[in-house]
Amino acid sequence: MLPTRGLGGLASLLRVPRSARGSVILLRTKVALCALGVALPLLSGTAHAEDCYIAAPPPPVDTSEVPLPGQPVPEPVPVPETPVGGEQLGGCGPAFPLYAPALPTEITAASWLVADLDTGAVLAAHEPHARHRPASTIKVLTALVALRELQLDDTLVATQEDANQEGSRVGLAPGATYTVRDVLTGLILRSGNDAAHALAMKLGGIEATVDKMNALAKSLGALDTRAATPSGLDGPGMSTSAYDLAVVFRVAMQNPAFAEIVSTHQAFLPGAPGGPPLEVWSDNQVLRAYPGGLGGKTGFTDDARHTYIGAADHGGRRLVAVLMRGENQPVRLSAQTMRLLDYGFELNGAPVGELVTASPAPIADVEPVDQSVQAQPEDPMFGTIGGPLALLAAAAVAVVAAVAVQRRRAALARRRRSGGDDHP
Repeated sequence: MLPTRGLGGLASLLRVPRSARGSVILLRTKVALCALGVALPLLSGTAHAEDCYIAAPPPPVDTSEVPLPGQPVPEPVPVPETPVGGEQLGGCGPAFPLYAPALPTEITAASWLVADLDTGAVLAAHEPHARHRPASTIKVLTALVALRELQLDDTLVATQEDANQEGSRVGLAPGATYTVRDVLTGLILRSGNDAAHALAMKLGGIEATVDKMNALAKSLGALDTRAATPSGLDGPGMSTSAYDLAVVFRVAMQNPAFAEIVSTHQAFLPGAPGGPPLEVWSDNQVLRAYPGGLGGKTGFTDDARHTYIGAADHGGRRLVAVLMRGENQPVRLSAQTMRLLDYGFELNGAPVGELVTASPAPIADVEPVDQSVQAQPEDPMFGTIGGPLALLAAAAVAVVAAVAVQRRRAALARRRRSGGDDHP
């Protein structure tokens, strides 16, 4: 039997055993019966996309997200009317092509996605729009803002405030002069929070930089994202998703300077005045250990847990894998990322969605299309489905579509009444 999957699309519900391929009549009958059976779980209240949409990260484990005195607690980022990139990306559990190989059991991150960097096709995913904290993977968005607003040969002088930043630091020396390229290198290779702070100061300050990051995310259609810090240290209302990080990373990789920096294994930055150069190595194991590795970004905080972006090129096919809220078990998250890239390179079926790199226009409510007047589907196993069974299956599809639209409208009404937070 084929591996099972969550409710992500009608194709997954029309599966039949491989052993039945010998009988065309049996296959057609199973397709029709499966189509009729789809409506019953939906009508009886089985979980669907809206019910599974995780609208906000889990509660923090410490005080890192407590707003400053006088500032309100941010509401969760509003949930779009339909999942950006396709309906299958809003469902429960995994989504992958029909007859895909079984998922690697080592992938245990709460949310993940693997996509084609060039075409934008989402090859497989697991609740990719679930909102989680990004940790240092948000530095890709910080870098993209800097690349759009600053020149690579612009200079800045590191300050003691830069050097005092909490968490991981590349080692910027107070009083030393760096180019923007130098600081971006420290930001990506060693996840330097000192580098993030220095860039933010160059961009007009922390608040101005965060505003620019959020404006850019929105313009790219990354509607699960709200940055609260340029470094990825947890802050009030911070969230993103595996989908959004893939979108941002894909856009960043279209910038030659970012693509060059993220693929750098070793670099030398200016040291302290009068001192030796600062040697910097990439901390991304996909770049260092995976065949064809293109680099990516790592992240960790107590609230976010482990997050990871990794990309690779096999024979001109470039994929990116994003994992969120992971743990280093049963294997490290870098190894889970490599397993997911392996899985993505095996897939050759229809994509389950796409990476959209523009903010979607508001979608008006539409009536479901009458599927009975559409062209008859072509199945690679037994050709066109025709005759009364096709009409029967089409009628069931129309029922499913009508129920889905009705439930989506009801869910949207609940969101408007509750201020956008109706997650389970």
